[in-house]
Amino acid sequence: MRFYGRFEGYNTNSFRKDLLSGTIVGIVAIPLGMAFAIAAGVKPEYGIYTTIIAGILISLFGGSKYQIGGPTGAFIPILFAIVMQYGYENLLIAGFLAGVILVVLGLCKLGAVITYIPKPVTIGFTSGIAVIIFIGQIANFFGLRDIEKHEDFYANIKELLAHLSTTNGYSVLTASICLFTLIIAPKYMSKIPASLVGIVVSSLIAYVCYEGQVATIASAFGSIPNTLPSFHIPELSWERIRMLLPAAFAIALLGAIESLLSAVVADGMTGSRHNSNRELVGQGIANMITPLFGGIAATGAIARTATNIKNGAVSPLSGIIHGVIVLLVLVALAPLASNIPLSSMAPILMLVAWNMSERKEFMHIVQTKTSDSVILVVTFGLTVLTDLTVAVEVGLVLAVIIFVKRMGEGLIVVKVLPDRTIKHEKVKAHMVSKEHDCPQIHIYTIEGPLFFGDATVFDKSIRSSLLKDSKILLLRMGKVPFMDTTGEAYFSSIIKDFVKTGRVALISSIQPQPLSMIKHNKLDEVIGEEHFFDHTGMAISHALQQLDNDKCRGCKHFAFRECTYLSMGQTAEKKAY
Repeated sequence: MRFYGRFEGYNTNSFRKDLLSGTIVGIVAIPLGMAFAIAAGVKPEYGIYTTIIAGILISLFGGSKYQIGGPTGAFIPILFAIVMQYGYENLLIAGFLAGVILVVLGLCKLGAVITYIPKPVTIGFTSGIAVIIFIGQIANFFGLRDIEKHEDFYANIKELLAHLSTTNGYSVLTASICLFTLIIAPKYMSKIPASLVGIVVSSLIAYVCYEGQVATIASAFGSIPNTLPSFHIPELSWERIRMLLPAAFAIALLGAIESLLSAVVADGMTGSRHNSNRELVGQGIANMITPLFGGIAATGAIARTATNIKNGAVSPLSGIIHGVIVLLVLVALAPLASNIPLSSMAPILMLVAWNMSERKEFMHIVQTKTSDSVILVVTFGLTVLTDLTVAVEVGLVLAVIIFVKRMGEGLIVVKVLPDRTIKHEKVKAHMVSKEHDCPQIHIYTIEGPLFFGDATVFDKSIRSSLLKDSKILLLRMGKVPFMDTTGEAYFSSIIKDFVKTGRVALISSIQPQPLSMIKHNKLDEVIGEEHFFDHTGMAISHALQQLDNDKCRGCKHFAFRECTYLSMGQTAEKKAY
């Protein structure tokens, strides 16, 4: 790993900026870390451990100078589902395996591939996650009692409705105070994190005015220890690994997407450029080590990264400082944090859900009423009603199917002939008609990629119009940028069937990639090296010399200028097209 480039020109003034930004982000991260852990179904201190360890490691080994790592809201549904289905110990193993996957992705230089996930898919599952987070905090907001949490969305809604009668007025008041503070604090105290102000104000009011009337972190999970997390290696077995691999892949995919999106946001704010592959390796290292100390999955946090930049961060040291600050607060103030009401945490997560919902982008794509709208709605619905893994898989498959359909529709295969009314007699499709079509020479213009999605269209378009007495097939391929193995197979089949009966195939203006595919399968030898031309005019001139002049005698099609002479039984004059 190369570190010196990230600290080039670093000085005392740079350190002061990093110290300030790291301290502010560390204060912001404390309530968020606890809230995310609680929402994911684990103890709040595990969120703090994640913030400390993953935050430091991501800054040390990641590919962005400004990235702040830690637990995020995006992980809540998937981590909660793993805890519900497999338990906390297996959650740690899934996180560790996800780290291994991320490291492998980074070392294989697949960082750029993640960015190709279609926007409707990412917005769909992000909005779905936001809905799940928001709904999941209703119980704490209203102080509902005896709530049993389920993986199924419908079951959770039924559970909430069945227990609305247990609403605690004090919890509603506490949550409302926190929410109100979250809204107005940025207007009057812009230098202090709103989430911290909201928690402090609402917790103090609850403690002073109606102590013991609302559920707190201590009453629900026990007191937060003010000690460092202990090192523990989860018990691994092949059976556990096989069982948890799907969950690990889901965590890795989501972590990769979130971290790289955050890095892109940081690039946009600073004019810098992150290293996507190094970022994945850094995220992987953090997610491999954090579970060994009881921490949950971590990734790049967009809001905290933006806060880091806005407060003047200049290097990864700000992220390291942010982790150290959280550690110091844990040691010094853990007993006080234990008295935070759960209803004070709920509005913070609800606001996180609101901010991550991508509501404007969501509505914009829906209103386009295109295939992207379908992908978006399907991904969103499956995220809410089933789980993130299914949603992303179906969304991606649907996006690929629609993409292939679009690309297939984009392939153009048309029969053409020279238009004598324009300069250089360029070939045009409108020149071909029943009365004006050379029986011996067939010229086709092909436009678009020739791949598995449209190879059959290409095959049918040419075979259906080839006449039995055709002698020469000329394919204009200047606008075919790409050919895959399926496209090459159909292309090869047409050429071989044509050539094996003694007829001639000509190729003009072929691009490098399709040419390499043809040469790889030695189809160029079947066609003949002399039958490849840089320009269509040269190919037509060659084709005219290969005509059966006896068949031309008396022909009334006059497809080419030379046909006037050939029809009368004379030799064609050479004409440069």
